[in-house]
Amino acid sequence: MTMISESVEDEDKWVAEGIAGLQHNAFYMHRALDSNNLRDALKYSAQMLSELRTSRLTPHKYYELYMRAFDELRKLEMFFKEETKRGCSIIDLYELVQHAGNILPRLYLLCTVGSVYIKSKEAPAKDVLKDLVEMCRGIQHPVRGLFLRSYLSQISRDKLPDIGSEYEGDADTVMDAVEFVLQNFTEMNKLWVRMQHQGPAREKEKREKERSELRDLVGKNLHVLSQIEGVDLEMYKETVLPRVLEQVVNCKDELAQYYLMDCMIQVFPDEYHLQTLETLLGACPQLQPTVDIKTVLSQLMERLSNYAASSPEVLPEFLQVEAFSKLSNAIGKVIEAQVDMPVVGAITLYVSLLTFTLRVHADRLDYVDQVLGACVKKLTGKSKLGDNKATKQIMALLSAPLEKYNDIETALKLSNYPCVMDYLDDGTNKVMAVVIIQSIMKNTTCISTADKVEALFELIKGLIRDLDGTSIDELDEEDFKEEQNSVARLIHMLYNEDPEEMLKIICTVRKHILQGGPKRLPFTVPPLIFSALKLVRRLQGQDGDVVGEEMPVTPKKIFQLLHQTIEALSAVPSSELALRLYLQCAEAANDCDLEPVAYEFFTQAFILYEEEIADSKAQVTAIHLIIGTLQRMSIFGVENRDTLTHKATGYSAKLLKKPDQCKAVYACAHLFWVDDQDGIKDGERVLLCLKRALRIANAAQQMANVTRGSSGPVTLFVEILNKYLYFFEKGNPQITSSVIQGLIELITSEMQSDNTISDPSADAFFTSTLRYIQYQKQKGGAMGEKYEPIKV
Repeated sequence: MTMISESVEDEDKWVAEGIAGLQHNAFYMHRALDSNNLRDALKYSAQMLSELRTSRLTPHKYYELYMRAFDELRKLEMFFKEETKRGCSIIDLYELVQHAGNILPRLYLLCTVGSVYIKSKEAPAKDVLKDLVEMCRGIQHPVRGLFLRSYLSQISRDKLPDIGSEYEGDADTVMDAVEFVLQNFTEMNKLWVRMQHQGPAREKEKREKERSELRDLVGKNLHVLSQIEGVDLEMYKETVLPRVLEQVVNCKDELAQYYLMDCMIQVFPDEYHLQTLETLLGACPQLQPTVDIKTVLSQLMERLSNYAASSPEVLPEFLQVEAFSKLSNAIGKVIEAQVDMPVVGAITLYVSLLTFTLRVHADRLDYVDQVLGACVKKLTGKSKLGDNKATKQIMALLSAPLEKYNDIETALKLSNYPCVMDYLDDGTNKVMAVVIIQSIMKNTTCISTADKVEALFELIKGLIRDLDGTSIDELDEEDFKEEQNSVARLIHMLYNEDPEEMLKIICTVRKHILQGGPKRLPFTVPPLIFSALKLVRRLQGQDGDVVGEEMPVTPKKIFQLLHQTIEALSAVPSSELALRLYLQCAEAANDCDLEPVAYEFFTQAFILYEEEIADSKAQVTAIHLIIGTLQRMSIFGVENRDTLTHKATGYSAKLLKKPDQCKAVYACAHLFWVDDQDGIKDGERVLLCLKRALRIANAAQQMANVTRGSSGPVTLFVEILNKYLYFFEKGNPQITSSVIQGLIELITSEMQSDNTISDPSADAFFTSTLRYIQYQKQKGGAMGEKYEPIKV
């Protein structure tokens, strides 16, 4: 650390000394300029420029010194220009400066006078420039030579014999300008590359950093070339590009090759790149294996993509030059040539090519599939990708078509799409599957054929079943639920108007989700069941076979499929969910007028209740679901209905807790009096249910009195009273005003008992019920007359 700080301090001291020496001599140079003393001006300017001969500074610090000298040289150039106006011969001046003692100051002065010489037009610009560029060969020290030639480039860029320029010469004028810039570029690149091979091997990294700081000096030549008016496509193709590429390839230097290729792509027009694509790409496999060619090619493809997007008129050019084919072949050759290229590098190239293809040839799915196929070929023989960077690139490759087409159906047409996806590790495979589902949801894409569903479910198989023996218990619970919910949402997006095709879709989904295992089925079976029930509703009214069709689609056939599917769920076990689904199917069968089917679904629901549902709370929920569904059934004959209602009332009375028993039993009263079914109005059995509920409520009160020493709240009695009032209003002859009066008095007595626990909510409920009775009495009419005998 101390040595580094000392080195920095030394360099700061050296640059300060150099600047001080430069300023000292510049001061005397200015005095000579003010007194028009040419000889002293040359003397002190040469001494000033001698400061640039130092070898002690890094390029960054040398640049500071150079810029100070550059500013002074601009003033000296103005002085030389004035001298020629005062009668000094520019040719003599050009000869005079060449007598400077040291070569570096001599060449800086020569370039400065050369600038004035060209402006004077006493000699053709091409001759002066040729002389200067040749003279500069005298400096072979890399840093000093680079800055000298950079100075030459700067002072000459507005004096090139270009078309339309005041320095334009004969017919080959543009060629002269190009030749000068190319020669200067070639010599600068040689100096720049040579830096890498000077000094000890341990300082290689330091030299690379220093070279990187100097790269713009070399690249400016290419920028100057691109600005020459006369460099049209023909000249670029025939002269500029081959000469530059020759220098790039032959220098065999990683940093130079990468930078110069990138620089070329950035400075020359997109149209030129398109028309010379084969030549430009032909150089890529010849570059050093360590060159980051993927970035260079990616930037080229990005520029060409932007060019294609700029105007529809340029698209035919891309087809004419077969841009995709050339890029694809070049990438293949680069990957083949760079045998040590990591997988991530190759995939990155294919991502760039795919991006280019989707922007330029979006209508050519065969091109898109070709890119994916090339990627598969590269990955063949490799196991699942474990490299995070490579995995991200594969994700980018797979996401690009989804983002472009906003339609998963298009991606499903790509035969190589699932092959690429197979190389993702299980975790990333799931992430990609979720991305696919999100794309479908976002674009509300309806997948409408069984074949497409099959292809889609193969893509998202990582969410549907365990891959490679991965234990589902290792997964994060929240993530797992979200994944399975996304699959459930997807199932609702599968639809076809044709019932036969829709049934094929349902069968395809069923085949896949039944492989999901016990933890997945509770998420994925319900949406499948409801999707099938939607189809049943559409086919409502059909039953039996349809003559002449190979695969008739009838509600009966679908119900058979549903029965088998729910059986798989009940075996998981997920009994409560299976029971709910059986009841949903029973209700649908009722609407389709299929009594045996509906009865079978109810039978299965009762079997599940008896054999699988042991938890008391779950039993309460289940029995109320059964009662509610059975109440809505209108299809059953007397015998079947009696069997089912008998079962329901029997199970209600056997619930563990007395209050639960009471509520279930009075709910069963509704099974014997259904308003919209004329045949189901059995007032006597309604009364029996209510009386039974009242006895259970009374037993609950007595049990509470025994166990706690006080009765429970009267809520159950008030609830039963409300049931009495309901059936009283519906016209049940067995429910009379005297029965209701007796129940009101019972409740009042219970509430006033010392043993009864006061419950504000129960009190409020009873008060509200009495207020309702009073309201009906006051309202009058037929209902008011019915309520009149009741005293509250």
